[in-house]
Amino acid sequence: MFCFRFHPSKMKSSIIFIFLSLSLFSNNCNFFFQVHASKYNHGKVKFKLIHRHSPELGKMSGTTLGPPSSSRERIKQLIHSDTARLHAISHRLVPRRKNFQVETLRSSNLVELPMRSAADIGTGQYFVSFRIGSPPRKFIMIADTGSTVTWMKCKYKCKTCFDDRIHHHERIFNPKTSRTFIPIPCLSSMCKQDLARSFSLQKCHRSTSPCAYDFRYSDGTKVLGIFGNDTVIVRLTNGKKIKVPDVMIGCSETIFGNFHDIDGVMGLGFDQHSFAVKAAEKFGNKFSYCLVDHLSPSDLVNFLVFGEVDDSTLPKMQYTELLLGIVNPYYAVNVSGISIDGEMLAIPSYAWDLKSGGGFIVDSGSSLTHLVEPVFNQVIAAFQAPISKFKKLSLSVGPSEPEYCFGDVGYKESLMPKLEVHFADGAKLTPPVKSYVIDAAEGVKCLGFVPTRWPGPSVIGNILQQNHLWEFDLLNGKLGFASSSCTFDD
Repeated sequence: MFCFRFHPSKMKSSIIFIFLSLSLFSNNCNFFFQVHASKYNHGKVKFKLIHRHSPELGKMSGTTLGPPSSSRERIKQLIHSDTARLHAISHRLVPRRKNFQVETLRSSNLVELPMRSAADIGTGQYFVSFRIGSPPRKFIMIADTGSTVTWMKCKYKCKTCFDDRIHHHERIFNPKTSRTFIPIPCLSSMCKQDLARSFSLQKCHRSTSPCAYDFRYSDGTKVLGIFGNDTVIVRLTNGKKIKVPDVMIGCSETIFGNFHDIDGVMGLGFDQHSFAVKAAEKFGNKFSYCLVDHLSPSDLVNFLVFGEVDDSTLPKMQYTELLLGIVNPYYAVNVSGISIDGEMLAIPSYAWDLKSGGGFIVDSGSSLTHLVEPVFNQVIAAFQAPISKFKKLSLSVGPSEPEYCFGDVGYKESLMPKLEVHFADGAKLTPPVKSYVIDAAEGVKCLGFVPTRWPGPSVIGNILQQNHLWEFDLLNGKLGFASSSCTFDD
C-alpha cells in the first residue's frame, strides 16, 4: 500500500465541494499532505445541493429519484442508505498519524452552490449539478465526502457502453469530444504510486494505455474505468464563469450495482486527488454548507459555498478543531460529552477517543445520527421518561430502524428535553428538537438516533446538522457552526 505526501501550494481563495457520501474500502496507512494558501483570487462560488427526495430530481431526465410514495418509505430509504454508509465508515475509521502543516490565508471571496434534499443505496443524500469538459457538459453528481475520486458514466474505448442511455439522450461523458481531456498514462508514477490508494490497476497492456481503476463500494457496487484530467467550469455569484483546469476525473465505462439513477460521483473527501482539494487551489481556504429541514417547502434551498460567508444575521460562529488527515477521507471532530437539559451524561471518555476505537465524524452523507452503544444507551436512558408518556410504536421498515418511536397525539416540542453536543475546546452544538425527535411517518415520531457497535465511530448525521451553517476551514483545521435559516444572500 502506497502512502503519499501532498503539499498543495499557496492559495488565496478556495472552492471545496461538500461531502455526502458513498464509501470505498481502503487499507490502513499514515496519510500526509499539506494545504497552503494560493496566489489566486477568483471570487465566490455557490452550488445548489439537491436532496434525493426533492421533487426537482424527479423532473430530471434519466433519473427515478424524487419524492417517495409515503413518509414511511422515505425513512426506509434513508435508513437503507445509512446502513451501507456506516458499514464503510467503520471499516475506514482507523486512527492515522496526523503530520502536515498549514499556512494562514486571508480571503473574502466566495463560491456558492445551491443544494436540495435526495439518496440511493449506500450513496450520499445530496446531489449537485457539475459541468466538465471543453465544451462543458452538465452532469448530476452525488456530492460525496466519502469518495476521493470524481467520476462519471463515460464512453471512451467501449463501443456499446451505455448505448441505451445515449439513445434516450441521457447524460454520458465522451472524453473524445472534450479538447481538454488528457488520459493519465498507466506507466506513469501518478498511476503506479499516487493513485494506488484510489484503486488504480497495476497492469499495463500497452505503454500507451491509460491508467485503469476498479472501485468497490460498500454495498457491493463495482465501477471500472480509466483516469484522466479535464477542465471543470464553475459560475461565480457575480455571474462570471471560470475554469478549474487539470481536475482528475474517472471515466467509468463498466458499472455493476446501484448507480442506475445518477451520472457519477463528485469526490469531496480529504485527499490529494479529490475535487475538494484541487478546487481549493482556485478559491478560498474554506467551504461551507447550510441544510434546511429536508421536509421544508421546495422553495427553500440548501447551498454549498466556497469562500467566506459574510452574513450579519448569523449569531456568532463557534469553532472547534477539525481533525484532518486522521481518518481520511472523513472529517472528524473532538467531542467531549453530551448533555440533556444541562446535565452531562455519564459516558465513558474512551467513546470519544479515536485512538481507543471511538471518535466522532461530521457526515452530511448519513441522515440519522449513529451512536456507539456506550453513548446511545446513555442518551436513550435520558429520553425514557419524556417519551414514556406517549404510545410506543414500531416503524417496521427493516433492520437499523430507529428503536424508539411513539405516537404524536398530544406531542409538543416543549415536552422534550434539550440535547447539546459538547466539543473538547468548549464549543457547543444545540440542535432544535425537530432535528433529534423526527417525523418518521404519519402520526409517528422517532428519536433520530441509531445504535452502532462498539468499537467504532459515532456519526453526526445531516438531520442533526439541519438549520445550521457549517464552515470547514481546511487550512487552519477548524470547523465553525452557527444556527441559521439558510437564507443568506449571495
